[in-house]
Amino acid sequence: MNRPSQNQGEGEIITILLVDDIPEARENIKKMIAFEPDMKVVGSAGTGREGVALAKELKPNIVIMDINMPDMDGIQATAQITQAVPTTAVIMMSVQSDQDYLQRAMLVGARFFLSKPVSMDDLYNTIRSVYTQHKQLAEQYRTMVNAGTGTMPKAVANTGTGNDDNRAGHIVIVYSPQGGAGCTTIATNLASGLMREGTRALLVDADLQFGDVGVFLNLQGQSTIVDLARSVADLDTELFDNIVVTHDSGLKVLMAPARPAEAFIVQQDPTAVATIIQKVANHYDFIVVDTGRHMDETLGALFDIASKIVLVTTPTLAGVKNVRFVLDEFDQLGYSADKTTIVLNRVPQDRNLQKFAIPTEKISKFLKRPVEVEIPQDELTALTAMSKGVLIVAQRDRSRSPVKEFMQLADTIYTKLMGEETEQEAKQQEAPRSIFGSKLFGRTN
Repeated sequence: MNRPSQNQGEGEIITILLVDDIPEARENIKKMIAFEPDMKVVGSAGTGREGVALAKELKPNIVIMDINMPDMDGIQATAQITQAVPTTAVIMMSVQSDQDYLQRAMLVGARFFLSKPVSMDDLYNTIRSVYTQHKQLAEQYRTMVNAGTGTMPKAVANTGTGNDDNRAGHIVIVYSPQGGAGCTTIATNLASGLMREGTRALLVDADLQFGDVGVFLNLQGQSTIVDLARSVADLDTELFDNIVVTHDSGLKVLMAPARPAEAFIVQQDPTAVATIIQKVANHYDFIVVDTGRHMDETLGALFDIASKIVLVTTPTLAGVKNVRFVLDEFDQLGYSADKTTIVLNRVPQDRNLQKFAIPTEKISKFLKRPVEVEIPQDELTALTAMSKGVLIVAQRDRSRSPVKEFMQLADTIYTKLMGEETEQEAKQQEAPRSIFGSKLFGRTN
């Protein structure tokens, strides 16, 4: 028998509504659920309209919804339920499991998609996982209703009066056009290295399809950036604080979508990630953003709001060539040279391997920019840290490589950004994002 998840309290009963136009299908699911003491079917419906009406009346924790139904399909019914009953999470089921159905279901608010026929273990695990993921949002909504508001709070203001509302808000984007350049390792350790006494740092995993920050830090957060993307306009600090997870080091982390298909929800608005970050920026001194390699409008919006772009390459022909292309784009966009910091990662220390790497001097000459930090290749240290869910910079001996190089990078970024902000940097923070979108992607605004 499956046990309740760690985040599901003992004695809690997950209430479930079944919506399927085939009576036998509803009955089979009901029989499967009957074996689990922490789950209870509180109602069933044979049409989409009936399902919406029962969801409003019963307010179950979970709705298991079939897609293909008469009078109103599961997509339409899910859209109405998630709007009318925010405390309810919808799990979509269908014999048709193609990408289009999955994307449409997630877009209207479904939390998970199961293909029929479903095994008992998959059903139980999904119900418990979705319940746990949605629990914090549901409780927050109930709190607001009990307080007499009945609606989500208004958006976070960009200024405030408390100490935590007047932070520097420096946004550091870590990016490489080269796959496997080590951006996630650099982003996680940079964010930790920027945490000083009295300094608040946030790490955002903006590699929306294949983010690995959670794996690197051994984080099991149930909520992700998807939960914020659905309510960007109404984002408030309480909701944000409920979504971010905290690493053992104290670092706050906003996780990437749990499944690649969920990236579609966030990417519907190319400015969503940048907007979320801007709305909470004044609560942090540094926001470090890990990114994927694909250049699109979402990444362009992040580049536009960045205080600093850490551009990562390895000492290889392909890596250096691609970074040169990126720098050319930055020049066309009018970014100042000091907006970018070049980091050379995985520099071989073995003499036999060094002859295959491009010398740093030649890289700087080709890029027409200085390489500010060189991080030596040490796969053993990186893999050991990742397997334990700890950070490389957390090691006590900061005089040894690559710890000292990561700290050098953090010190470099800290000094540059926490010093006097230039007028040009201030203007770039206020510049509209359309510059990047229109030039690089051929889109007019």
